[in-house]
Amino acid sequence: MMPRRLLVAALAMGLSTAAAHADEGMWMPGQLSDIAAQMRTTGFRGDARALADVTRPPLSAVVRAGGGTGAFVSSDGLLLTNHHVAYGVIQYNSRPEQDIIEAGFIADGRGDERPSNPDFRVLVTVGFDRVTDTVLDSARGLQGRAYFDAIDAASKRIVAECEQAGDVRCSVANMYYGTDFYRIRQLELRDVRLVYAPPRAVGNYGDEIDNFMWPRHTGDFTLLRAYVSPDGRPADYSPDNVPYTPPAHLQVARTGLHAGDFAMLAGYPGVTFRHRTAAEFEAQVTRTLPQRVAVFDALIAAVEHSGEDDADVRTRYAAQLQSLKNNRKRAAGELEGLQRSDAVARRRDDEHAMLAATPEVARGEIDALRAVLADGDAMAERDLLLGLIASQTQLMRSALLLERLRLESARPDGERETGYQQRDHALIEGVLRQAQRRYAPAAEKALMTVLLGRYQKLADAQRLPAFDAAFGRTPESLARALDTLYADTRLDDEAERLSRFAAAREGRPLVDDPLIALARPLVAAQLEVEHARKTRDGEQLRLRPAYMQALFAWRASQGRAVYPDANGTLRVSYGRVEALSPRDAVTYAPVTTVAGIVEKHTGTAPFDAPQPLLDAIARGDFTGTDEPSLDTQPVNFLTNLDTTGGNSGSPVLNARGELVGLNFDSNWESVSASWWFDPRMKRAIHVDMRYMRWLMAKVYPAPALLEEMGLPAR
Repeated sequence: MMPRRLLVAALAMGLSTAAAHADEGMWMPGQLSDIAAQMRTTGFRGDARALADVTRPPLSAVVRAGGGTGAFVSSDGLLLTNHHVAYGVIQYNSRPEQDIIEAGFIADGRGDERPSNPDFRVLVTVGFDRVTDTVLDSARGLQGRAYFDAIDAASKRIVAECEQAGDVRCSVANMYYGTDFYRIRQLELRDVRLVYAPPRAVGNYGDEIDNFMWPRHTGDFTLLRAYVSPDGRPADYSPDNVPYTPPAHLQVARTGLHAGDFAMLAGYPGVTFRHRTAAEFEAQVTRTLPQRVAVFDALIAAVEHSGEDDADVRTRYAAQLQSLKNNRKRAAGELEGLQRSDAVARRRDDEHAMLAATPEVARGEIDALRAVLADGDAMAERDLLLGLIASQTQLMRSALLLERLRLESARPDGERETGYQQRDHALIEGVLRQAQRRYAPAAEKALMTVLLGRYQKLADAQRLPAFDAAFGRTPESLARALDTLYADTRLDDEAERLSRFAAAREGRPLVDDPLIALARPLVAAQLEVEHARKTRDGEQLRLRPAYMQALFAWRASQGRAVYPDANGTLRVSYGRVEALSPRDAVTYAPVTTVAGIVEKHTGTAPFDAPQPLLDAIARGDFTGTDEPSLDTQPVNFLTNLDTTGGNSGSPVLNARGELVGLNFDSNWESVSASWWFDPRMKRAIHVDMRYMRWLMAKVYPAPALLEEMGLPAR
């Protein structure tokens, strides 16, 4: 087996000799200088070496915003992202009596900018350094949980040392599945405020009917502003805070792109799985995705039913419902796409050929990896349900958080589980605070009924005694347990949650409560599950590099480069504006215009275009923001850029590095691209910045913001 240091070197050298597959690739910035020739061939006119440094423009303007991406567009901390990325911020500031989800919002000066939900964060990357040897040295010769713990401990030491300087949040990123590791330093901006949001019927025009579809006509953008303390340091919200001065900001282009033009995107894509094994591909199609579609269907129905006759519930759960619908449609599209492309068989054939070309001596670790993956797959449905119980509820989530924090706080900080260290207390507190505006008892019980009802149907091998004892094994026992818990709990009061938080972070006993009492055995059960998972994860960290070595050698023989699967770190994709031909005799142009808004308009949601927008379209005043070749106002456009979840809000740049678009979606035919890249079908959907400019100038005017971005106010 090739030593890991040599493997890393081989991976790096391969970039200069192997070509990317069409415009495939979510590249680390440090890799771009190695593919500069390919980028120039595609139309790039800048210096690829400048893109290698995340602390230099333009990449220093690109940030992690909430669960997506954003980019600074002024020197006063003005931040552009998607409407749906900031939807939680908008929902948090909405009330039945002032529904800014529906009406939109334009701050009347900076004093009127609205604080985001307490757990919303903007992360500015200020350092990206390789730490592979430091992470791996203490793990050599170990296996299983011991291997995992060694990697985890080394990563925590690196993070702790990194954060000693203060004002930065650090992390260690795993590249190539246990082969290479990087230390990432980020400013964590906690005071983020809502500045401008278009109405729902603009920012989410078409809603789920149009989600993952082309053609689109959606103004999916929102402006936020980041603030810091008067001395320039990240700080919690305070009226005394001042706008953050970013290291760089993007200039919005005055012109747009045309078919064939170069485009580049920078962002923080979530997770891709393109380098996974054939067995993992098969499990995704035959089990995981069908399970996800079914459970999301049930959760969506539960929330919608709870809000049928209650406007307050609809407002409180608006952001969560939107997220559930998006995740459901994504899972369904991914399943359909993988089936349509026959990805399971193609990956199996590809892997078979790869292994045939791999020396026999190198295959032992690959066979061992397959066995570990099979063990984990057997518990996948249970783990999905347990994860959703902890993420799709408010009070139950709070109780589980508090109990786990109490346990972790009894240990030295460096030994605590990631997410429960002192550095995480502010985020935990934010989660506990925001629950107040996102909870209704009937809705939460309905969500719990769905999840635990499915849990009750699992085979005995997947069941946990603590959950059976708490909720029984029948729908009737579950209903009784939930009615009692939610009737008697006091965690629906913010002060009650925060008082227990104060005790939990010091490791002290928590004042009793039905949900707190329940959380104790449930967290104990979760810890048992976690131990088994970490044992498997340790073996995967130890064994997957052998698979990656074989894959890299195989791809090099095909003349293809291997970029790391996406993992939430900063990546760059490049390509062109390109039309889409998804089926025989069907071709879609790569640009949509305001004419499509009128054509789709029915007066009923989700195609209920606001009257000010319809009136502005009818007036036809598109001077300064029109597309001359079409003699009208563009709205959205397509590129072949390689994207996935997390790329929402990513800035799209032209060959000169100017901001021309804002990524917000992919076409239905490419939803499966997180697993299988098909250059014929992969398209990304973007808001044309000229549409944003037109809306802000002539429909929902915000002249001061346009001037701040260096744009004409009319």
